[in-house]
Amino acid sequence: MTAIKHALQRDIFTPNDERLLSIVNVCKAGKKKKNCFLCATVTTERPVQVKMVKVKKSDKGDFYKRQIAWLLRDLAVVDAKDAIKENPEFDLHFEKIYKWVASSTAEKNAFISCIWKLNQRYLRKKIDFVNVSSQLLEESVPSGENQSVTGGDEEVVDVYQELNAREEQDIEIMMEGCECAISNAEAFAERLSRELQVLDGANIQSIMASEKQVNILMKLLDEALKEVDQIELKLSSYEEMLQSVKEQMDQISESNHLIHLSNTNNVKLLSEIEFLVNHMDLAKGHIKALQEGDLASSRGIEACTNAADALLQCMNVALRPGHDMLLAVKQQQQRFSDLREQFARRLASHLNNVFVQQGHDQSSTLAQHSVELALPNHHPFHRDLLRYAKLMEWLKSTDYGKYEGLTKNYMDYLSRLYEREIKDFFEVAKIKMTGTTKESKKFATLPRKESAVKQETESLHGSSGKLTGSTSSLNKLSVQSSGNRRSQSSSLLDMGNMSASDLDVADRTKFDKIFEQVLSELEPLCLAEQDFISKFFKLQQHQSMPGTMTEAEDLDGGPFSRQHNAGVPLPVSSEKDMIRQMMIKIFRCIEPELNNLIALGDKSDSFNSLYMLVKMSHHVWTAQNVDPASFLSTTLGNVLVTVKRNFDKCIWLSICLWLSLLFPLPTSLPLINK
Repeated sequence: MTAIKHALQRDIFTPNDERLLSIVNVCKAGKKKKNCFLCATVTTERPVQVKMVKVKKSDKGDFYKRQIAWLLRDLAVVDAKDAIKENPEFDLHFEKIYKWVASSTAEKNAFISCIWKLNQRYLRKKIDFVNVSSQLLEESVPSGENQSVTGGDEEVVDVYQELNAREEQDIEIMMEGCECAISNAEAFAERLSRELQVLDGANIQSIMASEKQVNILMKLLDEALKEVDQIELKLSSYEEMLQSVKEQMDQISESNHLIHLSNTNNVKLLSEIEFLVNHMDLAKGHIKALQEGDLASSRGIEACTNAADALLQCMNVALRPGHDMLLAVKQQQQRFSDLREQFARRLASHLNNVFVQQGHDQSSTLAQHSVELALPNHHPFHRDLLRYAKLMEWLKSTDYGKYEGLTKNYMDYLSRLYEREIKDFFEVAKIKMTGTTKESKKFATLPRKESAVKQETESLHGSSGKLTGSTSSLNKLSVQSSGNRRSQSSSLLDMGNMSASDLDVADRTKFDKIFEQVLSELEPLCLAEQDFISKFFKLQQHQSMPGTMTEAEDLDGGPFSRQHNAGVPLPVSSEKDMIRQMMIKIFRCIEPELNNLIALGDKSDSFNSLYMLVKMSHHVWTAQNVDPASFLSTTLGNVLVTVKRNFDKCIWLSICLWLSLLFPLPTSLPLINK
């Protein structure tokens, strides 16, 4: 604390002609603890002013700064909180109440004692001391502080100057010669005055008598003035020399400034050149790969992919202001554009050739699957094409037109290829179905009336699916039933004997297996193609697909098939919609072929709709659990609606048949000729 007190006295109070008497380390009560110092000071000049100063240590260094100062006469009350127990808290009542907490009770007591002493000396007991021990007010302050309080100001103001030995001797001689001075002070003063006048007169006479010496002094002064003039001349010449030196230094300083500015500009220019070289310099190996890289081998594809990424980074570098005005930058950007166009054309041409080659390769495998009920596997082709996935992503971000063209070509080639494969596949399925069904046997065992009903059933299945279309058939059936009343009992007996043995359950089981195999072959084919499209064409982001989906949208009944030109992006809501559009374009023949197969099965045996309904419901439920909005789920859902309608027709016709046989219409009376 002593060191802090000396530092405060030196740095803050001495420059303001103040003397530090007491100090206490405090912080505000009830708030975040930020320590400061309360100082009791007095001025060294009269009239003496007693102050209380708040000093705070600066946050940016080790120096102190003066914050607030109060006059001691403005202090009304000093509240020590507790006169018995030791408590570091105390309040000072100025214009408002300041609550403080001292770092120790001893510092608090010493500070309050000092305030009490200053109050006794300068304010004549104007301050009220509350909750202060009387013993504390009576005891004396420590020696250093007591001396400061009682006499410090007088020592500073009234400085005592001791007499030297000669002055003491002169005063003693004068006092010895003037013994009456003690008894008669006025006489002593008059005597001293007369002696001083005599001395002044003697001094004047002595000066006038020394005229010769005065003349000599004047000559010396003249010579000194001449010397001063010479010195001034020399100083003037020196000043001129210094002025020229100053001008030269200014020129040197300006030259140094220009040199420094030139060096700074050179450093900045070098930094800009390094930035352009580092970010816009494409390696020769990358250029060679873009121009001549082998797109058929894995190593060549990897080299082309790295080169394309490097080219994209160089083209997308964020140029600083002014870079685009440089001729070299323009030439480099043009070179990058040419490389991009050249590589994009080469990549698009190669992938188009790959698409065409796939059609030829897959066509050679169709003969192998023509006998078996199985679809060709496209996994090897997908595996080979996935090597170009990163290049497709690059092409999508750099040249969307060529990416759009590749997408259209892929859909065109693949739609034709899948159309051939799927049609051949369904032809095999139809052959297997027609070869195992026994349509002739069924029609041979049924009576004529039931054959007529069967023909009506087939005609209803070939209609648009509306139940109102069977009204005429029911009328015909009623007429035939009434015209053949005698055979009613036998017909009922035949209908009652239509058991599982007559319908041949084995044929239906065979049909069920074939239909299940067809669905089992189509489902992985569609899922594999959908997964490949998502990975190969990079449809993970919400982009817009090319406007070449008009035919696919027409198949799906979408509203986007109108008023869109080729090459104009269509706004698609999500990735699933884009993939679904491509799948509709590629697999546009699946739904018609499935409907034809369902019609064939229903024609061969109307009860096959029950088997198809069970199988289709299971596959639709499985597809919707995977993705409710996928192409497979939507297509199977549409086919399920057709199967359900066929099943409803079958049940409705069976009900009508039984009703017509159980409740025949009355026979019309014969006409009597006149």
